[in-house]
Amino acid sequence: MKKIEYSLDRIDLQILKMMQENARINNADIARELGMAPSAILERVKKLEKKEVILSYHAKINPLALDQKLLSFIFIKTKDIIGEQSIGRILAGIPQVLEVHDIVGDDGYLIKVRTQDSIGLVDLMRDSLSKIEGIISTRTIIVLQTVKEESSLHIVDKK
Repeated sequence: MKKIEYSLDRIDLQILKMMQENARINNADIARELGMAPSAILERVKKLEKKEVILSYHAKINPLALDQKLLSFIFIKTKDIIGEQSIGRILAGIPQVLEVHDIVGDDGYLIKVRTQDSIGLVDLMRDSLSKIEGIISTRTIIVLQTVKEESSLHIVDKK
C-alpha cells in the first residue's frame, strides 16, 4: 500500500470541518465565514478532492425511515491468509453490509450490518454469509441501543 502524504494547512482544515458538518454548504458561505474569495475556496476544494482528502459527499439517512431497525456486528473467521482480501471484497458487495474491516485477532473480518429485524439478520446469514466459501465461523453481536454513531472525523485546527 502506497503511503500518501497530506499537507493540510489551517484553512484546509477549517474548510473540511465546515463541509463535514454540512456537505451542502456552498463555497460562498465558506468564503464568507473564512474571509476569503469564493474562487479561492473552490480552488482549495478541488485540490482537496484531487488529493483524495475529500472522498465523496453523502446524506446521512435515518435507518428507521428505511425500516432498518436492527444494527449488528459480525466477527467472521475465514481461511484467508493475512493480506488476502477476496472474502472481504465479497462481503463488501452485500447490500446490508455497511462496513467491512480486516482485523487482527482470531477473526479475519468485522462487519457492520443493518437489517429490518432478527429475521432479516437470519436471512442475511443463511442466504449470503453461509454461501461464501472460506468462511469458517461467525460470531454476532446485536446492538440493543446506540449511544453514539458518528461517521465524521474529529478535526483539530492547526495553530
